[in-house]
Amino acid sequence: MNKRVTIVIPCFNQGIYLADALASISSCNPHFAEILIVNDGSTDDATKSILADLSKKGYRIINQENQGLGAARNAGIRVATTDYILPLDADNKIIASFIERAVQILDKEPGYSVLYSNANYFGDKEGILKPGKFNLQRLMLGNYIDACAIIRRSALLEVGLYDKMEIMGYEDWDLWLKLAFASHGFYYLDETGFEYRVRKDSMMKDVNQNRDRQNEIETYFLEKYADKLDFPFVFDHVLYQIKKKPFLFFTHIFLKKYFPSYFARLTGKNKIRKHFIYD
Repeated sequence: MNKRVTIVIPCFNQGIYLADALASISSCNPHFAEILIVNDGSTDDATKSILADLSKKGYRIINQENQGLGAARNAGIRVATTDYILPLDADNKIIASFIERAVQILDKEPGYSVLYSNANYFGDKEGILKPGKFNLQRLMLGNYIDACAIIRRSALLEVGLYDKMEIMGYEDWDLWLKLAFASHGFYYLDETGFEYRVRKDSMMKDVNQNRDRQNEIETYFLEKYADKLDFPFVFDHVLYQIKKKPFLFFTHIFLKKYFPSYFARLTGKNKIRKHFIYD
């Protein structure tokens, strides 16, 4: 039986989490999926030791100089020979049954190139992440789909894999936009597919709290997708609505947020508009 999925696990000084990630894969059919761990130039001695032990146990380790998350994932994708890729961060865990379920769906649905799912939070936060059905307009305003998804390798190769972004942290959003703008379909599976570790020292938390980097990221996307994205227009449009009818605007927001049932009744009777888009 030819393996169908390559699980690519980038690792930069996160060796302490690898045991959890690999244990979560252990119940998956070994003939169905292969595992590639990409050591992205780790400098931590504990991580180096853990990776050396895993190599002795038969795990395939790809070593490279530190080039960032996107380049690490690309290194695994390039050597993979399977139909599908699953990027799994070293500090997260997969629901093994999700892998075969996702592949079964994509095999039957050739119009879709990406299948994503819900996730359970663990670590510094508990709860469930439910991204919801795919919507291109929503994706264009910000990323809501985690990297942990099943992706057709052919689609990844077609769009040029992950970009090597100087500002790391938004490689996933960039890839989803490239795939969506190239007319690749996204399938939302309303089931839990993986477990997302929330850490106070995560890279994304640092990025989200850094105003300079946030502005650099916005500039990057506006320049790269100048013919498709226009964040200033969205801001200016909302500002226009506030200036035009401030009381109505904030009443609208207040009712929709705190009294959704009453808001629905009002919109059902055409007493209030659902949105301000056409004003």
